[in-house]
Amino acid sequence: MSETSGSETSGSETSPTGSSQPGAQAGTIAFLGLGHMGGPMAINLVKAGYTVTGFDVVPAALETARAHGIATAETAVEAVAGAAVVLTMLPSGKHLLDAYRGTPGGPGQQGQPGLLDVARPGTLFLDCSTINVDEAREAADLALAAGHRAVDAPVSGGVVGAEAGTLTFMVGALPEDFEAVKLLLEVMGKRVVHCGEHGAGQAAKICNNMILGVSMIAVSEAFVLGEKLGLTHQALFDVASAASGQCWALTTNCPVPGPVPTSPANRDYQPGFAGALMAKDLKLALNALQSTGVAARLGPLASEIYDTFAAEGGAGRDFSGIITDIRDKSGH
Repeated sequence: MSETSGSETSGSETSPTGSSQPGAQAGTIAFLGLGHMGGPMAINLVKAGYTVTGFDVVPAALETARAHGIATAETAVEAVAGAAVVLTMLPSGKHLLDAYRGTPGGPGQQGQPGLLDVARPGTLFLDCSTINVDEAREAADLALAAGHRAVDAPVSGGVVGAEAGTLTFMVGALPEDFEAVKLLLEVMGKRVVHCGEHGAGQAAKICNNMILGVSMIAVSEAFVLGEKLGLTHQALFDVASAASGQCWALTTNCPVPGPVPTSPANRDYQPGFAGALMAKDLKLALNALQSTGVAARLGPLASEIYDTFAAEGGAGRDFSGIITDIRDKSGH
């Protein structure tokens, strides 16, 4: 596994847009998906001097993009035509595969041509969505079969990281394609990790987020148990944060207000990382566990717990708000 940061990149490297300097690009980046994450990422590319043409199915997202200097297209096909890189930030693997392959028309519906068919030969398809590992590999296979290049690079860091350009990218790609896309990713993130070949970026993300979901539940259960046993939040934090129970869910995203003033618990669990997103990522992990036959117990249970949390009002709250569910069901 190789890892790079913006400070380690040599200016002699060549990007897939045909330039060795990130601020002077010869080709266009088609950016498809300009929502809460994609919009700020595209803005950072424009600020760095890249030529970006954006598209989103939501008119408000297009308006926001234009207000920040991003050229927009009427359709995804229009954005992709002639682009050197096609960067996608889409809600699901189905959205991605449908976009790549195209969709047939139906009664009252117009079919859409596949992006792989309209892109110029050798286009680099860079997907930053969070999807199933099998879907990421299928998307890469489709791109390669159509004469293109493929990279999966899901992100971590949330909207704050997207706006600040401090995301972490977990990259699945052939070595030469990783080197080609590294400069571009470093404009949007502070950490770019090559995890392996196609699908490895998605694999790394879902493994990490399964750890995160399970650990947040464990930390939350421990705090509720501490409350029952008469411990103050601060006392338990002071012990666990400096002992073997230390973890990110405790020391950075602490689920109770007070010990970590910047955690979402101090602002009534405003995300942060929303419960709906944790439920989605754990479902992806569950799919991978089932397809690989791993004898997992905590991952599936965490998926069930966060599905319930999201369905019962926690979808828009930070995932650390799971502690309120545990507390409520514990007779507090």
